[in-house]
Amino acid sequence: MSKKAVKKNNVVGGFDFSLIEAQVQQHAKQFAGNIAIGGNEFIKELMSRTYKALLEAEMDEHLGYSKHEELGDGNGNSRNGYVKKIIKGDFGEAEIPTPRDRNASFEPQIIKKRSSTVGNFTEKIISLYARGMSTEEISSHLHEIYAVELSDSFVSRAVSTIQAEVNDWQRRPLSALYPILYVDGIRFNVRSDGKIIKKCFYTVLGVDIEGKQDVLGLWIADNEGAGFWLSVLNELKNRGVEDVLIACVDGLVGMPDAIEAVFPQAHVQLCIVHQIRNCCKHVSYKDRKALCNDMKLIYQAPSLSAAEEALKNLRKNWGARHPSIIRSWEAKWANLIGFLQYPAELRKITYTTNAIEALHSLLRKNTSSKKIFPNDDSLFRVLYLNIKNLSIKWTKRQGWNNVCSQLSIIFGDRFNKFADRNLEN
Repeated sequence: MSKKAVKKNNVVGGFDFSLIEAQVQQHAKQFAGNIAIGGNEFIKELMSRTYKALLEAEMDEHLGYSKHEELGDGNGNSRNGYVKKIIKGDFGEAEIPTPRDRNASFEPQIIKKRSSTVGNFTEKIISLYARGMSTEEISSHLHEIYAVELSDSFVSRAVSTIQAEVNDWQRRPLSALYPILYVDGIRFNVRSDGKIIKKCFYTVLGVDIEGKQDVLGLWIADNEGAGFWLSVLNELKNRGVEDVLIACVDGLVGMPDAIEAVFPQAHVQLCIVHQIRNCCKHVSYKDRKALCNDMKLIYQAPSLSAAEEALKNLRKNWGARHPSIIRSWEAKWANLIGFLQYPAELRKITYTTNAIEALHSLLRKNTSSKKIFPNDDSLFRVLYLNIKNLSIKWTKRQGWNNVCSQLSIIFGDRFNKFADRNLEN
């Protein structure tokens, strides 16, 4: 194992079990039978031997040759014994021998000098839990890979540590302004009162003034409606949100009314993609292409007046055969075509809820192995862990500086006062 391999697999500064599985299995087989099943001593010994092997590999890379190789003769530097070091983790404390070199130039990366805290065994358990595995499946999986049978209580304790973190995350303070807010739901099978119910978990994704997106929270409701959305939006307001410029939503029942009540100046933009899908549901396949082309003239119109002309054309061509489609467009007209008042850069990121649907797609993929969740809290924890992992990779939205310039002109002081406050901080 070379230093390059360590860096490539993101192990530097942390502990990546996947990189050293073979090493761990080898150590586990050597002494698993001598230690009580589920005992903490096993994990201590496992950590000690594994980190020793990694540090030896780092020393090999630093010196340019392996231990006892002739290449080391007369090269100006060599091994100079070991110094004892105590590492700490959720397994307790374990002693490891840290190799030294004669020139004192060795700077270990796995466990840096003057550092003693290492990655926890709990992290592996939580990683598996985030993939939708049950505590029983986690115990079985760890037994197969590491030849250790962790007690159910150990796994349960590791999982339960997440709940407090979830609660803090759901209550954390938020930014004062979110120029763009996306809201949508994702459905999962959850066991409730002995029955399996398909429940919808709603996600609110905000884009802050710096162009970074963040999941503001997760909510579940048995009955979707204005009352539910009013409580969600008031919660956001109580956590520090003072204004929302554009709220991009699906056709969520009661959502436009709730937004108007809590953030009265916000523009509610209904998702065009969802509107197209809903309109095509009951249209024959042979008519679908022609219908989509006519609807495209509406949402790709260069101006509001051009969109109104396109709606007249849609009514003329499809009103007799599909009057419900025309009624749908007319009833939602203000919230469907409002984005046309914006420039191209802003239209692109507000006409659809694709940003949040992309997140939901990854959540479905990462939890696909779990068909049924035992309760709401279990699903909350799994979704939170996945969101936490995915958000690490999120960066400033592309072209956000241009969008900010447009927002400054369109919304004036509603945007600028927060931008100025952000610069002061």
